[in-house]
Amino acid sequence: MAFRLDTPASAELREIIVADAALILGFFMVLNGGIVGLAHGGNVDQALLYLPIIAIGVTLSFVLHELMHKFVAQRYGAIAGFRTSAMGLAITVASGMFGFLLGIPGATMIYVHSFTKRQNGLVSLAGPLTNFVIFGVALALLFAINPPLNSYIEKALGFTIFISLFLAFFNMLPIMPLDGSKVLAWSKPVYAVVMGALLVLMITFAVIPIIYLLYMLGFAILISFLYKNMF
Repeated sequence: MAFRLDTPASAELREIIVADAALILGFFMVLNGGIVGLAHGGNVDQALLYLPIIAIGVTLSFVLHELMHKFVAQRYGAIAGFRTSAMGLAITVASGMFGFLLGIPGATMIYVHSFTKRQNGLVSLAGPLTNFVIFGVALALLFAINPPLNSYIEKALGFTIFISLFLAFFNMLPIMPLDGSKVLAWSKPVYAVVMGALLVLMITFAVIPIIYLLYMLGFAILISFLYKNMF
């Protein structure tokens, strides 16, 4: 879809809502074992009960991440807006149905005559740093409220912590067109600090096995091949 200067804000809002809904559905399916898991012994009532938890975590982590890219890009004089990808939406929903997630429903598209490496790096870093903030707020609330283990609030905050770190880490992988490739091109020390912190947090709080980190790396490489045909 071509980006237009006269695209109304309402159209962009619809696109980001559609992308958010696709990611929520994808995570919902994955966390319930896909279609097979729901059809064979899956507890549909319980799955639906926890759907709001998934919606809160995904919406905060994904939507705010993309909006911050847009706002910082506009601060530097760029034209920016979120756009869905028909192929990306289909891949997101279809993969979730099979019990794994390739979440690529869309991205913030940025158009500018010229960006310095620093500006491009800061625009790209804005998204993952937003996820850092979401993680910090959710973690602080978890300690402040200290809800009972496995309670609804504990699960909601726990999932928000997980998904915020997941999205930040994935987007910081140094592979085009992900944020990390642009941050690395701007400043290797900044990239090393941010990625190192994310890796520690992922292992500590999200309890991500190394094999899953390798899966994300493979997924990032796949996106790099698909990206040119997605928008």
